[in-house]
Amino acid sequence: MSGIIFEVLGYLAPVALVVSFFFKNVRVLRCINTVGCLLFVAYGVGVGAWPVVVANAIISLTNLYHLFFRKDLNRTSQIAYQI
Repeated sequence: MSGIIFEVLGYLAPVALVVSFFFKNVRVLRCINTVGCLLFVAYGVGVGAWPVVVANAIISLTNLYHLFFRKDLNRTSQIAYQI
């Protein structure tokens, strides 16, 4: 039974990551991307794929930093689109 759970996590994680890139709003993109990365972390722990765990944990922490400590997130993305 637990093998099925990890297999479902393994499929949901890349779906969440791909879906996150359809959003123009950087804040929404980072939120959905963080969910996908955390799903990958859970999957990696479940199957013992430690490089997957480490890489996605680092990406998750980076996303969380930008979401909670960078207040100019949306302003920066708007400026980038104007260029």
